[in-house]
Amino acid sequence: MTSKDLRTAPEFAGLPICEFAFPGPLREKLIAAILDGSKISTTATLIEFEVEQEKLPRVGEREVVVDSAGHGVAVIEMTEVRMDRLADVDLQHAVDEGEGFTTVAQWRAGHEDFWHSPDMRAAMKDPEFTVDDSTMLVLQRFKVIARLP
Repeated sequence: MTSKDLRTAPEFAGLPICEFAFPGPLREKLIAAILDGSKISTTATLIEFEVEQEKLPRVGEREVVVDSAGHGVAVIEMTEVRMDRLADVDLQHAVDEGEGFTTVAQWRAGHEDFWHSPDMRAAMKDPEFTVDDSTMLVLQRFKVIARLP
């Protein structure tokens, strides 16, 4: 979090950072959807948490969402966290991701493109990283509790 964020929102200074996608156009698109209320869910592979040595999110936890420049733009609170196989993701979760998906197949194709991207494979430290029906996912629902200046 930048010092500007610390000055304008000191009550959120100690919260963990939440990054959607990688810095760039996709992150900015996702942030816009969070801020306009259309994005209220997100998905990660379980193995991402293991590779990054991060604890799984829990209901009630709050995080500061950062933009591509690393500036805090909002504080979100987890309202639901569940694990499911990729093959079992439901339409409501897909729609609530706020990316315009109208079918689970569209959602899956978009997410597979992201998970199989060079950036993701580099982050996973596995140039062959891939997902399939049995891949375990962490499905999260959240609400915006504050917008940051």
